[in-house]
Amino acid sequence: MHAENRASNREPENMRNLRSTLIGAAFVVATAGAVMAQDLPDSLTIGTEGAYPPFTYTESDGSLAGFEIDLGNAMCAHLEMTCDWVAQDWDGLIPGLQAQKYDAIIASLYITDERRKVIGFSEAYYKVPARFAVPVDSDFEISAEGLSGKIVGTQRATSFERFMNATMPDVEVRLYGTMDEAYLDLVSGRVDTVMADVVAMQSSFLSSPEGEAYEMRGPEFTDPQFFGYGAGVAVRQDDQYIADAFSEAIKALREDGTYQELSDKWFGLDIYGG
Repeated sequence: MHAENRASNREPENMRNLRSTLIGAAFVVATAGAVMAQDLPDSLTIGTEGAYPPFTYTESDGSLAGFEIDLGNAMCAHLEMTCDWVAQDWDGLIPGLQAQKYDAIIASLYITDERRKVIGFSEAYYKVPARFAVPVDSDFEISAEGLSGKIVGTQRATSFERFMNATMPDVEVRLYGTMDEAYLDLVSGRVDTVMADVVAMQSSFLSSPEGEAYEMRGPEFTDPQFFGYGAGVAVRQDDQYIADAFSEAIKALREDGTYQELSDKWFGLDIYGG
């Protein structure tokens, strides 16, 4: 009888231990997001190019504007952080991040396997294909053969440059510090075509008075080997938790309609591409 009583008394104790374990596990899961938020700094400095309209550009008064500026500020507001912006030449963006001149990059920086070896990324916040801008009255095709003897303009240290060098090594490529410089040379006849992403090309060049005599030509290029997996927020590898927080913010802004509102404002369509 006494043995039976001891056995029956031990069972509730085991159940209590199990309940304590489950409650503890639930607490860890429930507070994981809070811990992440607590680990975030109160403020961040974000590097961007400021010369890739309409994603980022510099106003006459020196202030930065564009889709990515608005989106970055919205993400920072969601994460309850103050974010300051720093303009940096395109080919110095990643070195500047590694030198701790800023904490993150929001500048249409495509997520690629090669870049992942040296920096971390959030999930993509947009993904669009690349094409070529050509004169309407031209008749050449977009291919290694069709571009033979032509000069292709594009921005240095970009996926477009890597694509051209790898897939059309015999085609002459002229590199520029900004896409605007490439378009200026296209209009002046110093290059025959320019390679860029379709949204920026349409919004900043083809829709301008100077772009009326030009059109997009060729297939949409999306090969992840060159164009990656979309544009993401870049951070130093030791700061992946910051990128993860931006990923959460991207998801939240997609769900509450903020992303769509900003995309419509700047492009008239949803460029998320996910």
